[in-house]
Amino acid sequence: MIRQTIYRFVTCGALLALLASGLAGCAAPGPSVVKAEELRSDKPRSEPSSLQEAALSELVAGNNAFAFDLYRVLYDGSANLFCSPHSISVALAMTYAGARARTEQQMAQVMHYTLPQAQLHAAFNALDRALASMGEDEEALRLRIANSIWGQQGVAFLDPFLDTLAENYGAGLRLVDFAQSEAARQLINGWVSDETEGRIPELLPERAVDAETALVLANAVYFKAAWLHAFPEAATTDRSFHLLDGSEVSVPVMSQIAELGYAEAPGVQVVELPYAGEKLSMVILLPEEGQFERFAGSLDAQQVTEWLGGLQQQSVSLSMPKFTFDAGFELRNALMALGMVDAFGDADFSGMDGTTELFIDQVYHKAFVAVDEAGTEASAATAVVVGRKAAVADQTVIADRPFVFLIRDIETGAILFLGHVLNPAA
Repeated sequence: MIRQTIYRFVTCGALLALLASGLAGCAAPGPSVVKAEELRSDKPRSEPSSLQEAALSELVAGNNAFAFDLYRVLYDGSANLFCSPHSISVALAMTYAGARARTEQQMAQVMHYTLPQAQLHAAFNALDRALASMGEDEEALRLRIANSIWGQQGVAFLDPFLDTLAENYGAGLRLVDFAQSEAARQLINGWVSDETEGRIPELLPERAVDAETALVLANAVYFKAAWLHAFPEAATTDRSFHLLDGSEVSVPVMSQIAELGYAEAPGVQVVELPYAGEKLSMVILLPEEGQFERFAGSLDAQQVTEWLGGLQQQSVSLSMPKFTFDAGFELRNALMALGMVDAFGDADFSGMDGTTELFIDQVYHKAFVAVDEAGTEASAATAVVVGRKAAVADQTVIADRPFVFLIRDIETGAILFLGHVLNPAA
């Protein structure tokens, strides 16, 4: 029997974003700096049109489909999970602007980008503008969105690529010297930290960028909102929370009775908690006891959309734990498992710099969430680091066994030293 009181909670948030991608190109090195001079495209950011508005539903449907594809791949049942599939979609969309040939096809399939390139970026622009239009209220709702591009001095990126990012993501090119990798990393991490109110202080780990990095594309969003119906603090008590292995832990659990969107389907309760202003909400999906792993493994966007369509306002007695945690992922293996293979090896990002020398080395993701009686605070960041492909050798030599070596004069052929190595550690 499914009850209306909700005790257990799991979330994979899809709110916030930061993309950073390191891209390499052929160019002479420029002078070293640790500050970022901004070089903007002369293309202004586009205003959403009625055609772009019509494409929004197709874009959102695709992004949501990717969200649950990613959730199923990341789920392992061993820890809390919080991610930002929307921000990853935005981050990779900026990278996708430079993808060509089979790399472009695979990225589109995995990310569910069904619109043509031009329409896709215009739709992302319209979606971003729609979210940003909610404004900022220090007491009730803060939703701040920012984009930036960090490029290696002296690298010549193609104008159409930079124009696409300027027109649809509002980002100018900030010039840095990635040869000073630690200074560049701290500069970008500082920007991310500022844009996420310090919740993502170090998106790029050590050695995430180096002299082979040519470009970092960044999108950051900070979100903080009060519940429309706040939980009374006096009603919060310590209660048992049941873990997957059958054990229990005692945690602070919030409780309230409020008019909320509610739906039941076989094996699941669905409840929607609106934030102040009723433009954003949190949705809880609570499977039957003992069925979480099966439930999580079968989640898809179509099913969730059907459940959300069945929500009806009614009085709900809701109990859920307070929680605060962060999470971090390296997404290369997850994205490759979904079918984005070429981007990490035999890639074609010639739309960025006119060469096929670039490939994605790793995708980093971090997220933070805090839920209490007053509301929710969340932020996330994604870094797509792209490097230069290594030259392909005609032959391979691996000196992993005893070998002979000599030192000679090339012109005369005289051998000056001769020896062999049987044990390099001796």
